[in-house]
Amino acid sequence: MLLTINYNPCVTVSSDEDYFQSRACCTFKGPHFEDMEYTRIISLNKIAVLEYNHTRGSWIGFTPYTIELAKFWNLNPFGTREAKALCLNNLGYIQILSNVTYIPTIRVKSVKQYSGGHPAMLVCSAFNFYPKQIRMTWLRNQKEVTTGVSYSEVMPDGDWYYQIHSYLEYTPTHGEKITCVVEHLSISEPILAIWGEFYFAMQIIHK
Repeated sequence: MLLTINYNPCVTVSSDEDYFQSRACCTFKGPHFEDMEYTRIISLNKIAVLEYNHTRGSWIGFTPYTIELAKFWNLNPFGTREAKALCLNNLGYIQILSNVTYIPTIRVKSVKQYSGGHPAMLVCSAFNFYPKQIRMTWLRNQKEVTTGVSYSEVMPDGDWYYQIHSYLEYTPTHGEKITCVVEHLSISEPILAIWGEFYFAMQIIHK
């Protein structure tokens, strides 16, 4: 698993055109986020002039002045203290968050009726789920549908939640059963959202 936390940059405006920016970033890797890398990049007018990397354990400069400044800063281990304060001290909270899941809310509705030979369209929407990874498929009379299917991007809802929409174009037939199948880490079995030809409501079944 990979998690990256960017801390809000500190920006000091020195004129109408020049500005200084310092951005810190903690990247956690591994099944339990046990591998950590801390970086800080200092930029002037959007050009990086200094960089600290916790894995490397030192600052490097990219201009004659900052090369000398990096040598001086490397005499003081404040980069290591920053890494501990911003990253390692928060690792326990991050590991707790990695186990948090939210079950998606599923909704199926018709967005276009069959008319004049033009196919009908259903949309299956999943809202308010976490984490981001999710799988949606369509079944028609218990067989997976692979044509006429499209998907939106997985989009953030805000407050850690996500949403996604899947669309199915089809020509209705009498007595058929169309099902939207949703698989997510928060549920042990798929959610089945069944759309019936003769009723305009959705039925959700946990298998």
